[in-house]
Amino acid sequence: QLQASGGGLVQAGGSLRLSCAASGRTFRAYGMGWFRQTPGKERQFVATINWNGVTTYYADSVQGRFTISRDNTNYTLHLQMNSLKPEDTAVYYCASRSAFAYSLYARDYTYWGQGTQVTVSS
Repeated sequence: QLQASGGGLVQAGGSLRLSCAASGRTFRAYGMGWFRQTPGKERQFVATINWNGVTTYYADSVQGRFTISRDNTNYTLHLQMNSLKPEDTAVYYCASRSAFAYSLYARDYTYWGQGTQVTVSS
């Protein structure tokens, strides 16, 4: 139900925009989030947004550089990533809750996309 795209290879300081296409009109009713994972590590919270896009929350490591947004008309979630750093390199996953509110915790999410690779070179 979730299809992430937009990853790629970029130099440090560059930008990427990730998108997550959702199927089903219930998308507009649920909190959404972005997480990332590197080999051998647990999935890490990046950003989250509530059902109507009014409330967002970011990990300290991306605050001020990343922006999460959603388009409930087109059932799409976005993550604009600016001033990218090598430590942002990871597979990025979009996820959907079954509730209105956002959440920082992976355990609160019901549906997950397949992931998109982001690689930032130094």
